[in-house]
This record gives sequence, C-alpha cells and structure tokens, in this order.
Amino acid sequence: MSVAIHGQTREEIRQVVHEYYLQPHGMKAAWLAAQSVPDWKFRGWRKMVFEGDLDRNLIPRDHGEMSRTSGERSAFEKARAKEIAKHQLEVEQLKNRIRELEGSNAALGKAIGLLHDMNVPEPDTKQTNDPKSS
Repeated sequence: MSVAIHGQTREEIRQVVHEYYLQPHGMKAAWLAAQSVPDWKFRGWRKMVFEGDLDRNLIPRDHGEMSRTSGERSAFEKARAKEIAKHQLEVEQLKNRIRELEGSNAALGKAIGLLHDMNVPEPDTKQTNDPKSS
C-alpha cells in the first residue's frame, strides 16, 4: 500500500516517529496532538518507518507475526538514540582534535617563518690547505 506524503520530508517524518517513542509513558498522545499530526496519519508513518519503505512511500500489509511489537519499537528507538548520542560525542571529539591540530599547524607555520627570517648567511669559514695526516 502506498501513502501520500504532503508537506513533510522523509527526514521530518522519521524524526517525528522517533521522537514519539522517546516520550514517557502516558505522554505520547498529548505530544502527538501538540505536533498537529492526526492519529491515522501517524500510524501510517510509523508503519512506513519501521516495517515499510519510507523512501518509496510503501506500507506493508499486516502479517501478524512479522509486525513488530511496541516493546521492540521502543527498544529500537532507545538503541538508535544511544547510537546517535555516541556519534555526536565522537563528532565533538573529532572537532576538538581538528581545532587542536589547526592550532599546532598555525604555530609551526609561524615558527618556520621565523626560522626563514633568521636564516642570514654566516661568514665563510677559513679554508685550510693543511695536508691531511695519514
């Protein structure tokens, strides 16, 4: 079955569905109403995200045993939130490392520039014509 998506991008739909499952028990209906998403539309989005193909707007038929339970969906959302947090932490660490390396690079560039400025020719050394001792 195909579902029409009007006014929302696929990423917005995916985000709404994921945020829904992060809401505490008993607060989901109120949160969904605050998002101005009708229940029937949200159910279609949820099926597309978890069991169907959101990129092609396809919802699978309900096959009983094949559909995921609410607990499985919640576990999936918690795992996804944990993974996103881990990735964000890693991105922040990498950004800090980049800033550190850029600072080191700038300092090295200045040091090299100073060395070039200080590189004046020295007086020639005296050549010796003394025979080498054997």
